Amino acid sequence: MKIKPLMFIFVLLSNYPMAGSAMLRSLFLSNVQLPKGFKIELFADKLPNARALAISDKGTVFLSTHRSGKVYALQDNDGDGKADKIYTIAENLDMPNGVAFYKGSLFVAEIGRILRFDHIEEHLDTPPAPVVVYDKLPTNAYHGWRYISFGPDQKLYVSIGIPCNVCKDNNPLFGTINRMNPDGSQFETVAEGVRNSVGFAWHPQTNELWFTDNGRDWLGDKMPDDELNRVTEVGQNFGFPYCHANIVDPVFGKGRKCEEFTAPAAKLGAHVAPLGMRFYTGTQFPRSYENQLFIAEHGSWNTSRPVGYRIVSVSMKASRVDEIKVFATGWLRDETAWGRPVDLLVMPDGALLVSDDLAGAIYRISYTGAR
Repeated sequence: MKIKPLMFIFVLLSNYPMAGSAMLRSLFLSNVQLPKGFKIELFADKLPNARALAISDKGTVFLSTHRSGKVYALQDNDGDGKADKIYTIAENLDMPNGVAFYKGSLFVAEIGRILRFDHIEEHLDTPPAPVVVYDKLPTNAYHGWRYISFGPDQKLYVSIGIPCNVCKDNNPLFGTINRMNPDGSQFETVAEGVRNSVGFAWHPQTNELWFTDNGRDWLGDKMPDDELNRVTEVGQNFGFPYCHANIVDPVFGKGRKCEEFTAPAAKLGAHVAPLGMRFYTGTQFPRSYENQLFIAEHGSWNTSRPVGYRIVSVSMKASRVDEIKVFATGWLRDETAWGRPVDLLVMPDGALLVSDDLAGAIYRISYTGAR
């Protein structure tokens, strides 16, 4: 069997982690293509299954790892754009995908519950035992990786994916985005008909909730599109399992029309797997990126040719999508992926962090050109 050179190098890095940082930087990061004036560097590595990102008021970065069951805190103490210190906050958790920071506490979402680590930055070396905030989430592992974030209303939002490729389930929580008070009270559903959202954010000007949604599988390479959605009122239905973007499901959609449901704000392409997303609120990038949306496309797993594995930028006019462009690409070489972007985070200095669960790394994208 002929082994592709890129795959050989990836296996080499996996087996010799001490050489990983230097080789990853020189052999892989140089392949990432960015607009003129931007550069990408390694912020931290040796973080298996690196997933969701959150940041504290003091600049500590928190990272979940889902499959590894760990949560980390990372600090760049000397301001050189690289993590100097990495702390392990928790271990042996049940797929802790979601992390959020609120008023000194770190919130972590397992499959079935949400935990809170109080006064976390005062105890990075000796993390406190977590407090259970909410323990009534479904415990199905399929699409069970929760994403959480605090909205401008000071509510904690959590997504709950469908426990299948496409199906109808009696539990009304499946296929929803929900919110609650920070103490877990007043739980309510904000959006339904959502197959599997693993990323959402609020527009900096309108405070409207936007979210990515991964479309169903096994309808071919070209359909249905994955979605970017906009919530304009509580309780909107985005169509799953009856409608996928503008395609009626061949089984569950019989007798239904896509016009019955809220249409996507944008169609992102089939199977690109959009996950984390952030509106750019920094001042380092050119002014044309102000309030633009960045989306991490994790990449396909069941197409004849791989798609995604990149970051796209979305410009808007009057809260509507105007244009979608490729911002960063190169994690896919010769149809072999060496990395899979997962989540994004705007840093206080305006740089953009990117987590990668395949390479087990966090990258830092900065801009050094003229604004």
